[in-house]
Amino acid sequence: MVHDVRIRHIADDDWGGITELEAAVYTDLGLCEGRTALQSRARASPSTCFVLDRAGEPAGYLLALPYPPFQSPDLARAEEAGTAGTAPVRSANLHLHDLVVAEDYRGHGLARRLLRHLASTARAQTYEQISLVAVAGSETFWAAQGYRAHREIPLPGSYGTDAVYMSAAVPEGRRG
Repeated sequence: MVHDVRIRHIADDDWGGITELEAAVYTDLGLCEGRTALQSRARASPSTCFVLDRAGEPAGYLLALPYPPFQSPDLARAEEAGTAGTAPVRSANLHLHDLVVAEDYRGHGLARRLLRHLASTARAQTYEQISLVAVAGSETFWAAQGYRAHREIPLPGSYGTDAVYMSAAVPEGRRG
């Protein structure tokens, strides 16, 4: 089932599926952003946003954009290019804003596969660090991937009360 899933950049036709995946995971948590906000994050950095493609349909996605270290997008607002404090920004930090794998595809290593792809892309684009906000009890998963919690960093209220800012250095590539 997962052997026929490939990672590619997001296409315009993917947004209906991405929006459905996002709503399925985040609506009950009160963290659903909706299509406009998700698209604004992808527009900020199309080269660091990916979809898990299975037969032309999204089975998951990852959105990452350059963002100043120890800051994070506000879920209540879309990104506005050129506005102070919003993308696009020049930063050595790549913020992993969202990673979702469809329920039927979980437990097969696809999230880790997306993370390896992001790390490779971040290395190639000379990012030094990847940050994220762990929500809904996902801190343990992210810590197992090498991310360190920064509990002292305040977050927008839109992430909920148990959200934690985390970061990790971009891992070095495999040596040949």
